Amino acid sequence: MTAESVEHRHPWPVPPPDGYTVDDLFTLPDLPPHTELIDGSLVFVSAQRDFHSIVIDLLVHGLRRTAPPELRVRREMTVVIDRRNGPEPDISVVRREAVKSRDQTYYRVADVLLAVEVVSPDSRARDRDTKPHKYAAAGIPHYWLVDMVGQDDSPVVQIYELGQATGTYALTGIHHDHVKVTVPYDIDIDLTAIDDI
Repeated sequence: MTAESVEHRHPWPVPPPDGYTVDDLFTLPDLPPHTELIDGSLVFVSAQRDFHSIVIDLLVHGLRRTAPPELRVRREMTVVIDRRNGPEPDISVVRREAVKSRDQTYYRVADVLLAVEVVSPDSRARDRDTKPHKYAAAGIPHYWLVDMVGQDDSPVVQIYELGQATGTYALTGIHHDHVKVTVPYDIDIDLTAIDDI
């Protein structure tokens, strides 16, 4: 296979000298689904595991079940932090007024109360380091990190809250079988129900 034949099969965009912007993220043609923008670089997502899909379903259902009328729960929508950062949390809890239309493709970071990331093999460093740092610096008050643990591949939810004095996240709880918290609203999710999905 020649370099020329590879070039024609995969016409990857050449990044601008200063990196991409959120405008590029929304206007570049033929980007793969769920492409994110981190520090001006496009991040392509690998195929997801079954664990990732069913945990998102379980949490979305649980978060929607008790969400107050002024909030909405959304999955896999871009959150615009600034012109060089448009990550896509697996789940976001946003203010109701942030939902403008069914054609909407993103939310402003100021409208996000909770960002949830379900760890995948290719996203481990981003979900544990890069994204929480950016979410905290942008003022998202709550962050959940969900990972697979144990021999039965159960979900564990680590819950973080933004410290007003530090501007960083502090771990407030680790939940193995059941998430029951009062912030950002009353939430009660049976994590063992993953076996029924």
